[in-house]
This record gives sequence, structure tokens and C-alpha cells, in this order.
Amino acid sequence: MWSGVLRPPRTEGRRITAGTAIWLAPLALLAGCKGGVTDPKGPIAAGNLTLLIDSMAIMLAIVVPTIVATIVFAWWFRASNKKARYLPDWEFSGSIEIVVWAIPLLTILLLGGVAWIGSYEFDPYKPVEGEGKPLEVQVVSLDWKWLFIFPELGVASINELPVPAGRALHFTLTSSSVMNAFFVPQLGSMIYTMNGMATQLWLRADEPGEYLGLSSHYSGEGFPGMHFAVKAMVPTQFDAWVATARASAARLDNAAYNQLAKQSLGDPVSMYGGVDAGLFDRVVRGELSPGPGPGAEDRGIQPRKLQWKDTDHVWQADLGGGPDP
Repeated sequence: MWSGVLRPPRTEGRRITAGTAIWLAPLALLAGCKGGVTDPKGPIAAGNLTLLIDSMAIMLAIVVPTIVATIVFAWWFRASNKKARYLPDWEFSGSIEIVVWAIPLLTILLLGGVAWIGSYEFDPYKPVEGEGKPLEVQVVSLDWKWLFIFPELGVASINELPVPAGRALHFTLTSSSVMNAFFVPQLGSMIYTMNGMATQLWLRADEPGEYLGLSSHYSGEGFPGMHFAVKAMVPTQFDAWVATARASAARLDNAAYNQLAKQSLGDPVSMYGGVDAGLFDRVVRGELSPGPGPGAEDRGIQPRKLQWKDTDHVWQADLGGGPDP
């Protein structure tokens, strides 16, 4: 049912009627929105746009007649129209009740059906097909920057996400402090990042290009600058980027991560030529200190420490956000 590909209506051999022009007018207003959700560059984004247009068409089916009826009623029952019937004692009409209740009910059923099917078809956890093996990317939202770790390649980057075009991308995401949201409008679904847990997202870039990535959930002072560039490359270009990253002398270990977790604004794009194994998992489990969160320094808040133990280990985590318990 969901092709994920939008095709313009065929107009060869026929004229576009006035009714068709009215339906296409809202889309014409969006035609210049390059670089956003109306300019998809991947299968998930294309499917999301299909859902958006289908939902808009269903809602217009009730909104447009309602607006037209309001104008017609106001014109017909104007004070100067002697033909309009004035019925002050009128109370009920079964025909009108059927119309005014049936149309909204059908609209809700249609919108619910579209949302139901789309929520399963474009589930963020549902794998996406692509060329070759999916690329694993671990994402950490920091204050106020983005950390991208490529565990299978042993490299990482700040505020830049190079990916091979045509290859499925499997993201595992978490946050170093407050809740945030990862969003690349031209590639697909938004997904939240939360401290102490990991979420997943599957995407694919169908063609080479540079796409805007951003934070879509307010997270404090540096939120407006939490942008990153998604650079979709042909495989040879991506391999060259990996070689360049591996040549970097910087290494992402516990100490380097603790520096990154500190609040900062306007961090430049940078790369790490090595990444300690399991670093992302330690961030999720809270074995590395989380960021202090927006405004923590102004409030004089110090990190809290929590200890717990099992039969073999004693664990400790810095929770942040208050005095020691």
C-alpha cells in the first residue's frame, strides 16, 4: 500500500480541472521548501511525506466544505435576503445529524487508519534494506553538540555525520544529560535520546549530498546551535573519510569523553582516530559521568553519586542534579 514514492499526476492528453487545481494549491506553496520534510532523500522520509500528504488530503475533505458552507450560510441568511426562511422553533433534523456526525467519524477513521498503518510501516526500530551490510552508528547528544561513534570502524566525529549513500544506517542513540531529539528532515523519522537508556533508528540516504541534521527538542542555552551536517558519500569517498579519521592522533577514551560532556557552545567539527571499546555502553549504563545539564553551573549543583553492588562487583555512577544522598 505504501510505495514511499510520490509521482506527479499525469496531465498529458487532458486538462487540469479547477477542482484538481484547488487540491494541488497547498502543495504548490510547499514546492520551494528545499531541504526539509517536503524534499525527501531516503525511503523513510519519502514514506513520511506520503503520510503527511494523505493526512492533509483527508482533513481538507472536511475543512474545505466546512469553510465553503460557512460562507454560503452567512451569505444566504443575510438580513437583506427575503427568500431565506426563518425558523425560530426548529429543533431537530435527522438528516442533518447524520451528515454532521458521519463526516467527522469517517474522517477520524481514515486518519486513524493512515496513522495505524504508517506507525508499523515506518517503525524506527524496523530495519531498512540497503546495499551491503548496515553501517552501525552510535549517537550521543551532549551539551551542546553531537558525538557520532562508528564502533566497527574505530573512529568518531563531532558535529558531522559522514555516511555511505545507498547503505542502510542503524543508529543507537543516548544522551549524556537531558533528553534531546535526533532529526534529519530529509532522511526520515525523529527519535528521542535519553540519559541512561538507548533508542534505535534505521535510515538510508538514497543519493550523495549534504543534509541538515538538528536537535528538535529544547535542551538549554546552546539548543539553537545543535546542528550537524549529514554527508552522504559514494563508497570510495566514505572510505577516504574513514582513512582520514583514522589518521587523527586524537583518541576518544574516558577522559576525552568527560571533557566532551562539559557544556560548550560552537564546537567545531573534529574527528577521533581511535575509540575505546565499549565506551558507548558505559555512557548508557552510567559508568561515565553524565553532563551537568543546562544551567547546572549557575545553580551551583554538584553531581550525585550512587553506589550499588552485586555478588561480584561494586558499581558507582554520577547522576548529577542534586546533593549527595
